[in-house]
Amino acid sequence: TGTKEGCGEGECGACTVLVDGEAVDSCLVAACQVAGRDVRTIEGPGLDAIREAYLDEGGTQCGICTPGLLVASKALLERNPDPTETEVRYWLAGNLCRCTGYDRVVRAVLDAAAEMRGA
Repeated sequence: TGTKEGCGEGECGACTVLVDGEAVDSCLVAACQVAGRDVRTIEGPGLDAIREAYLDEGGTQCGICTPGLLVASKALLERNPDPTETEVRYWLAGNLCRCTGYDRVVRAVLDAAAEMRGA
């Protein structure tokens, strides 16, 4: 219930989920396509440090984009535990947010990465 539908056309990233570890826009995937596969949503494990960082940095406002951004952030940090700011911005480019201006979101991902590395 946490995953949000934003556009229904794969343009906004609000509905991002992980399918077998890959970030995908769930609005573009039929349920039959993921039968037997590992599907992780915002309610899934491993997001605590990322959630905390978003809250600490003020990376959430209206909340529509937040589930997709958090899941996309998790996918990035699983692949690259020490991303640069440019890499974070590139990775999250498919997730649209009209409230935060992205700077706080990017800082949150970088903070979460440091926390998860134990820095």
